[in-house]
Amino acid sequence: MLESKVAEHFPDEAEIIKVQKGQELVGKHYEPLFNYFHRHENAFKVLSAEFVTAETGTGIVHMAPAFGEEDFEACKKAQIQLVCPVTEEGTFTEAVADFKGMYIKDADKVILRRLKEEGKVFSHTTFRHSYPFCWRSDTPLIYRAVSSWFVKVEAIKERLIENNKKVHWVPEHIQSGRFGKWLEQARDWSISRSRYWGTPIPIWRAKDGEMLVVSSLKELKDLTGFEGNDIHRHFIDNLVIHKNGKEFHRIKDIFDCWFESGSMPYAELHYPFENQSAFDNGFPADFIGEGLDQTRGWFYTLNVLSVALFDLPAAKNIIVNGIILAEDGQKMSKKLKNYPDPNDVINKFGADSIRCYLLHSQAVRAEDLRFSEKGVEEIVRKLFIPLKNAYQFLATYASLANFEPKNIRSAHPLDRWIISKKEGLIRDVKEAMDAYSLDAAIDPIYQFVDELTNWYIRRSRHRFWDENIEAFETLYMVLKDVVILLAPFAPFITESLYQELRLKGDPESVHGNLIPQPDLYLIDEKLEESTATIQRVVNLGHQLRKTHKLKVRQPLSRITLITKEPSIVEALENGREQILEELNIKELSIASEAGNKIKLTLKPNWRGLGARLGSKVQEAAKKIQQLDQQDILALLEGSEVVLPLDGESFSLSEQDVEVVLNPIDGLVAASFGKVVALMDTALTLELIQEGIVRELVNKVNTRRKEEGLEVQDRIHLTILSTQDVIDAVTLHLEYFRNEVLAVKVDFVLKELEESEFVIEKQVLV
Repeated sequence: MLESKVAEHFPDEAEIIKVQKGQELVGKHYEPLFNYFHRHENAFKVLSAEFVTAETGTGIVHMAPAFGEEDFEACKKAQIQLVCPVTEEGTFTEAVADFKGMYIKDADKVILRRLKEEGKVFSHTTFRHSYPFCWRSDTPLIYRAVSSWFVKVEAIKERLIENNKKVHWVPEHIQSGRFGKWLEQARDWSISRSRYWGTPIPIWRAKDGEMLVVSSLKELKDLTGFEGNDIHRHFIDNLVIHKNGKEFHRIKDIFDCWFESGSMPYAELHYPFENQSAFDNGFPADFIGEGLDQTRGWFYTLNVLSVALFDLPAAKNIIVNGIILAEDGQKMSKKLKNYPDPNDVINKFGADSIRCYLLHSQAVRAEDLRFSEKGVEEIVRKLFIPLKNAYQFLATYASLANFEPKNIRSAHPLDRWIISKKEGLIRDVKEAMDAYSLDAAIDPIYQFVDELTNWYIRRSRHRFWDENIEAFETLYMVLKDVVILLAPFAPFITESLYQELRLKGDPESVHGNLIPQPDLYLIDEKLEESTATIQRVVNLGHQLRKTHKLKVRQPLSRITLITKEPSIVEALENGREQILEELNIKELSIASEAGNKIKLTLKPNWRGLGARLGSKVQEAAKKIQQLDQQDILALLEGSEVVLPLDGESFSLSEQDVEVVLNPIDGLVAASFGKVVALMDTALTLELIQEGIVRELVNKVNTRRKEEGLEVQDRIHLTILSTQDVIDAVTLHLEYFRNEVLAVKVDFVLKELEESEFVIEKQVLV
């Protein structure tokens, strides 16, 4: 017994008779528990092996070479011949006479009882551990050594490793990681199975061991007279080859199905018997794709055979996806029914939605994905609905304006911006597709559709109402290119939209178009950067409104943007009108200094600083508190500030502190990068009245939709409300009428908590 296990197995103090090294026991014979194989050469002696651990048991394990790989290798090394007293059905053979015919699991208790009766049981405990079960029948499996045919993989291991370096793996880490490590440990591959159904191994063997390998149906016919095409076992097992005065009978084994899957590149073309040029032109394959588990399956067998036959990898590019799990993280199981019916999900959300959900997920980066219907629904909400709404917007206004595309280029900044973004999108998608990076190909499309609908269309609404031909041309061109670009990922919805956008002379199907080529001349990076700055300021302003509960429809008097960066100042000046409109603010000021309107203070990031400075963190915190406004502003803009600390220099960055903005009363503040925004929250009577009118515009237009009015329909409107509401609308009557398309507005004074409306459609003749 292992010395460290004595106390565990002998709770009371035990008398230790002798302590010696395990190595001293190696080679010594011992008396077996049963004498069934007592005459077996080299058997029943002590061996040493590295896989024996001191964590469980006694430090000594029994070896059964027919029922475990480690046991097999240890006994093989000790020149102990294999014995296998268990049948294919899991019952003992006559070699174990006392238990012959008994199922091994049923025999456990019988064997244990006998050993106890003979006084040979030292300790009987239950040890819980994982155990393999058949996934079909849910019954226990056993490891059992069988005779097998092998491919000598170890002989070509170095060539496999070298050819793997020629493959572009997606994701890249699979090459030297999971697949590369598997190749380094590659063993000879067992390719035979003792089953009935499958592809028979075409080897015929004589009694003296001589073998014939039949290479084709023609050769089989020449050797046996066989006339058929079906080569399953029941057609060819009885075929006898007579040659050189001997009888050759087919071995009973069939090929492992993985050998067949690895033969796919040749079998699909019936190579080498025909299609020589087709094979030469298509091998290695441009790309293949499968799940992460196939690094030890199909990817492996493909490359073993291709390297063995041609010293080439099976494919130039290999895309590896993760495993799709149930939402609870378990494997999807028909038995457990832990996943939604695929047909139900397709009928509910569409096949395109599922496809784009998977492409947009970590599954395409070889990471496991918990499938979620909510994730599929999000794709519909964030990609397909906005895209369809963008087309519907164009179709509605194009119909009113009798628009017909004429491929006119626009010089309007908004049009130039969205065209620049579109050309950049095409470039990025093509580059990602060329790199077989699926998520990098589709992710930019999501972002683009968001900017198309939530910035370009929203900022351009008045231009479409005014029937601006350049806006129509731009949106039509953008939508058409995006639909064609998205077609490989979402073939059904893009086909539907394309049929609405298709002109005479265009291909009949979206899938008849080539992917657009990017016009790099139209990419204006400065314009894109300028617009991005404007968008960030707008987002910052909306964040301030939301944080301080200031409705967007309530106009405010002023926003001050503080920055010293010339390029940002230029962008803000160019986007002045857009910022004011988006944030519903009357005046924008751009300044390089905050003056006395705001005070900046710092909070140390204790965790980060503590990890870097250790015991010096308290002294550093004092230094931080002493920094002046210019130093803090430098940190806010992304610069580093150098502090003296115990005779050394310490670089302080924005990550080491939290910058706190403390504006004066009546102002609220926020920042991003090198910009600080100060928003004036004071409300005058005029601002309040305009806010009332904007709220009413929203409510009336909502009612228009609810009552099914078309976008061009004019109305007669009666407002029942209080005097302050009537006064506000009267003051801004022209604006109000234009926004709700009212040819006439009447007022009825009535004390109500909320205004009421009566809408009458005006029929235009």
